[in-house]
Amino acid sequence: MKKIRSQKGYTGIDIAISVIVIFIFVSLIAMLIYNFNSSADELKIKSDATYIAVNEIEKIKSQDFSEFLGMDKTTTVDKNGNSLVNQPVEGNEGFYKTTTILDYKDVNGDASIEKDIVKKVTVKISYMYKGKERSVQLSTILSKER
Repeated sequence: MKKIRSQKGYTGIDIAISVIVIFIFVSLIAMLIYNFNSSADELKIKSDATYIAVNEIEKIKSQDFSEFLGMDKTTTVDKNGNSLVNQPVEGNEGFYKTTTILDYKDVNGDASIEKDIVKKVTVKISYMYKGKERSVQLSTILSKER
């Protein structure tokens, strides 16, 4: 009769396979956690940008319509000489706002429409996330009271 070896203990192959399986499992869990945190960070920054855009739209809506008379798609400075393009947002580092004003005549392209009655104002808030420029854009319509 042959002598049968004892089956006690682990061999080097058993340990190597176990280490590989544990490594794959841990790396998958780490990747899931990283993606979850990354998505949460991106969502927070985007919601901050949306909040800033809403506040800017509300500031614009509270202004008198006369502030926007004569302004159109080519306007890059407001009546006070402040630039409307890529301005840092006060109190919010890393966010930049661009405001564009379109007369309804420019939007519609109809020459028979009277100028400076209705304006479309768009606020774009830009920010960098993971080396790419992202932005949130909101628009509102302003009309002259008659």
